[in-house]
Amino acid sequence: MGEVAELVTGLNRHLMTAFFVFGTLLLQVFVPYHRYVFFLKWLTLSLLAYAAVLFTVHVPWGQVALRTVWPRLTLNSDTAAMVVAVFGTTISPYLFFWQASEEVEDMQAKPAAAPLVRDARKAGTELRRIRWDTWSGMFYSNITAYFIILATAVTLNVAGITDINTAAQAASALRPLAGDFAYTLFALGILGVGLIGVPVLAGSAAYALSEAMGWKWGLERKATDARGFYGVIAVSVLAGLGIQYLPISPMKALFWSAVINGVVAVPLMVVIILLATNKSVMGAFTVSRSLIILGWIATAVMGAAAIRMFIPG
Repeated sequence: MGEVAELVTGLNRHLMTAFFVFGTLLLQVFVPYHRYVFFLKWLTLSLLAYAAVLFTVHVPWGQVALRTVWPRLTLNSDTAAMVVAVFGTTISPYLFFWQASEEVEDMQAKPAAAPLVRDARKAGTELRRIRWDTWSGMFYSNITAYFIILATAVTLNVAGITDINTAAQAASALRPLAGDFAYTLFALGILGVGLIGVPVLAGSAAYALSEAMGWKWGLERKATDARGFYGVIAVSVLAGLGIQYLPISPMKALFWSAVINGVVAVPLMVVIILLATNKSVMGAFTVSRSLIILGWIATAVMGAAAIRMFIPG
């Protein structure tokens, strides 16, 4: 009976995953961008579930504050790989394509809008909006990442659980340690992350490939008007669905994809900084000296961590 129950549970999980993936695919293909992005923005509130978990368990805040400022690290290749992975989830190549393309989508959704290099009258307003959007978004995403790390550290890691292969396993392992409420909050957070992450990752790949191939692109377009663009989204989403049936740990796949993102981001950041400082490309909108300095510092740190990762020991 136990084997039958386990089989039924596994089938239900796969069916729910398939329903979830196909649902997000249908939303991304058939719902116009200006409506779809509205739901994505509000869906980010689900990430607060990870912060809520911290109010259901004991947190040694004094030690947390100390180790946040002064972490205890062994500077070896494994630590370097983890640093590269963290950078790869924050300064990700796919975000370069996603954010830039969504700005174009926003502009195209407004008939009277034009690129700032052609019409600089609204430059002040638009740049303030972009600055606020970027800083607030990065603050929110990074503080959420901090809550996720902290929540898993004070629950799973403290209990000696360091080998997690699926998100469902992580949520289930949390239940006996922190209770049903924490388990529910953690599961809701995972669901929210999936609903946000699947369309963003698939959409970013579609933007990048479509622009490189010269195809029509845009979430505001109908599927029949941008077949290549939506075809990439469909293939990407279905490939992600197929991974769960392979003998690959989803968590390890996520980790190493983040590492790859962190390595690939370094040369891309070099190119972006050079373009952002080039007046023939940016016109009067070249980036400030402080941002250039911060950009080069971030690039150097990421590059150094990536190099250290390949040095044994």
